[in-house]
Amino acid sequence: MNEFLTSNFFEKDLRNQQIVKSKDKRTYKVEEIAAILGIGRTTAYKLVKEGDFKTVRIGSAIRISKKSFDEWLDSLNQT
Repeated sequence: MNEFLTSNFFEKDLRNQQIVKSKDKRTYKVEEIAAILGIGRTTAYKLVKEGDFKTVRIGSAIRISKKSFDEWLDSLNQT
């Protein structure tokens, strides 16, 4: 019986992970914006510190608003 409960728990967890992955992301990690821009991690952290786009701290993790970052990036292409 415990094996069934454990197996069932892991199946539900995997389904939940698939649901989260299939939805559009609302935030980027600093490493992700570095990859998008083709810059180093240190430079990406400097951009975050400049405050050109919205960020949120969750503990020690920094997340960047996807919408805010995308708007900032689009504005660079218009100049």
